[in-house]
Amino acid sequence: MEILDSQNLMRGAQLLPDTGEPGFGVYVHWPFCAAKCPYCDFNSHVRHQPVDQERFAAAFLKEMATMRTISGPKTVTSVFLGGGTPSLMKPETVGAILDGIAGTWHVPDGIEITMEANPSSVEAERFRGYRAAGVNRVSMGVQALNDRDLKFLGRLHNVEDALKAIRLAREIFPRMSFDLIYARPNQTVEEWERELKEAISYAVDHLSLYQLTIEEGTPFYGLHKAGKLIVPDGDQSALLYEATQEITEREGMPAYEVSNHARHGAESRHNLTYWRYGDYAGIGPGAHGRLTRGPQKLATATERKPESWLEMVERDGHGMIDQEMLGFDEQADELLLMGLRLREGVDLARWQQLSGRDPDPQREAFLLEHGFIERIGNSRLRCTPAGMLVLDSVVADLAC
Repeated sequence: MEILDSQNLMRGAQLLPDTGEPGFGVYVHWPFCAAKCPYCDFNSHVRHQPVDQERFAAAFLKEMATMRTISGPKTVTSVFLGGGTPSLMKPETVGAILDGIAGTWHVPDGIEITMEANPSSVEAERFRGYRAAGVNRVSMGVQALNDRDLKFLGRLHNVEDALKAIRLAREIFPRMSFDLIYARPNQTVEEWERELKEAISYAVDHLSLYQLTIEEGTPFYGLHKAGKLIVPDGDQSALLYEATQEITEREGMPAYEVSNHARHGAESRHNLTYWRYGDYAGIGPGAHGRLTRGPQKLATATERKPESWLEMVERDGHGMIDQEMLGFDEQADELLLMGLRLREGVDLARWQQLSGRDPDPQREAFLLEHGFIERIGNSRLRCTPAGMLVLDSVVADLAC
């Protein structure tokens, strides 16, 4: 694959169409950030000394080789460079990683290659370097479109920075998405509707819209527990969620997953691999993976601390600290948990094959009667909009 041929990549702006199959994804975790956001519980780390990018890139390639011995030969359908803040990487580092993936598995032309970016670390020259290295989709952590809430969320950028980054992304990459966080303290439905409509006017084809959640171990958790941070209650959160669905549907960017919205054909192929319960290799500190081995699926997890992971990979060829073989029941539960997040729902035949049973008729009848789930013909089961509001309960009922 000519993954570093920038002229070929610029001509090949059209991504391969979604086949509806789960596919095989490669996730690479860059764990470093310029600052830690107070709501974030992801595996991200601030380092005040320059990171040895060449050393980390070599370790990524070494861990890929180990994952290849587990996965066997595969055709990659998507690549995702997540973090952390991957846009802190030099374009040469990104190129080395993508070249390594192409040398480890089969990577056809035209697959989706996404990189996360923060507006504060965006430069035109760097963006063009990522594009030349092979990235054809960028996902930006904008999070809010007013400076007051950006400051509250601990972001290093302001609205002007965000809009500049969005304009650059639209100019340079074939596809672009950005994230927003809503259900912020004191946020009204009317305020969110205005902000969301503004966001849609900037977005090319995809938005990820997440409700603010208070995660244990974050600064926001301590403030919330002390009563110093009040987030919208359940009723207000439901109103904000319903407004989100209504506006995005009307504007041609309906939800294809509980928190993700796209124009037709612009859904994130990589995230669809997760939600369709496909295989994916997780590379880098704190990365998780799912790799099929015969009738079972191997769940992998790597060491979270970057320096410890690096030493392990250099010594052992990988940084895995957990490898668990998932049986049929566990796979069936994960398939249900992931698939019910999708508007397309769950493939019932696949679930029945894994679980060895049909859905409990009484539980299904109850959920159908109360409008939480619906059948799509005889082949699929999905949550209704009302069911999405109580998704965890629906999954728990059907999994029993």
